[in-house]
Amino acid sequence: MSSLQLLASTLLFNNSSSCSNIKSKQYSSTLSLKRINCAINVPKASSTRKLIVDQGLHKFKETTAPLFDKNKNDNIIKILHDNEDDDACHSKSTADSSSKTTNTKIHELYAVLEAVSDRIEMHNNMKEQRDNWNTLLLNSINMITLTASTMAGVAAATTAHDGSSFALKLSSALLFSAATGMLLVMNKIQPSQLAEEQRNATRLFKQLHSQIQTTIISLINNNNNSSEEGDEVVKGAIEKVLALDKAYPLPLLGGAMLEKLPSKFEPARWWPSPNNLLKNGKVLQLDNNNGWNMELEREMREVIEVVKRKDKEEYERLGNMALKMNKGLAISGPLLTGIAALGCVAAFLGGDNNGAMVGVVGGAMAAVVNAIEHGGQVGMVFEMYRNCGGFFQLLEEEVEATLEENDLDKRENGELFEMNMALKLGTSVSQLRQLASPLHTTHIHEFASKLF
Repeated sequence: MSSLQLLASTLLFNNSSSCSNIKSKQYSSTLSLKRINCAINVPKASSTRKLIVDQGLHKFKETTAPLFDKNKNDNIIKILHDNEDDDACHSKSTADSSSKTTNTKIHELYAVLEAVSDRIEMHNNMKEQRDNWNTLLLNSINMITLTASTMAGVAAATTAHDGSSFALKLSSALLFSAATGMLLVMNKIQPSQLAEEQRNATRLFKQLHSQIQTTIISLINNNNNSSEEGDEVVKGAIEKVLALDKAYPLPLLGGAMLEKLPSKFEPARWWPSPNNLLKNGKVLQLDNNNGWNMELEREMREVIEVVKRKDKEEYERLGNMALKMNKGLAISGPLLTGIAALGCVAAFLGGDNNGAMVGVVGGAMAAVVNAIEHGGQVGMVFEMYRNCGGFFQLLEEEVEATLEENDLDKRENGELFEMNMALKLGTSVSQLRQLASPLHTTHIHEFASKLF
């Protein structure tokens, strides 16, 4: 048993020694390989310098060396930074100048907007006041006239020639005289026409107020406007305000009031005179540019022709009729009350009742005339026709000015212009095109405007 254990231990010792010899050989071979690799990967300095010279890399170093010159690079970087700073400062100063100009024009437009708002309030107040004038003066004059007629009738019916009869005749004469003077003043100023003027002025100033607000929003959204464009916008807004002030004045004295009974009918004009119309118009041979084409231009010309031949002429005819009627009534009213006053005076001085009967009839007729003239507001009707005539005149000038503009980019978009034209005339775009068709324009039987 002991001999077997000794044999096993001997075999194990031999095996372990052989394994350790093998491991020592592998480790030594590994070390030798690492030494070889190190010898290959780490060359000597002399051999490396020789390799660089042989490959001509020294030339590369000589050519690239100036790029890494610190002083020269600092100078170049400084120059580039200075140029960038100059460009940035120039662009910033230009942007600041443009923004400052835009802000100035916006402030000026806000000042104009405040003036327009104040005028809207003033014209609205004047409209209410002058409408009250028409009602109160008409009622007062008719009451005076009818009272004087009643007193003259009572005096004529009285057979007794006492103090009461003379007092009635004298009172009726005084009342007729007062009614004549009040009628002269009332027919001169035409309160119903004044009230209509203020209504139109209020409406037009509200339109201008909306336009200026839209312009301000456009300037705020677009800061690239030049100073010349801003000046033109502000100047145009001021000219529109002054033109409206001239067309619808507030004062009645000092020659500022419009003539209420002019010699002929003339349409109202509340817009500035066109100063920038191009006279050298030319035919545009373009199919489509900014929404415009030859067919659309022909359509606009045909529509304006219909407006001239039908709408404008019709409102001029109606305006002349209203003017003649207003003149006749304005003369008839004071004339009748004046005749009635003279009849009462003659009855008072001569003691004859025939003069009193003249006063009764004259007073009754004067009351009827006043009710037709001022109760029917004939002056207001005349002003309405005058305003409608001005609307068609403005429409005509807008179309002509647009078509005479040769630069199509400066025009309003053609499709938008056509839609606005249809809305102003109270029709649809299809009806507007049908109105401008050659077959329709040869026999014009309807008006262009369906709104007025």
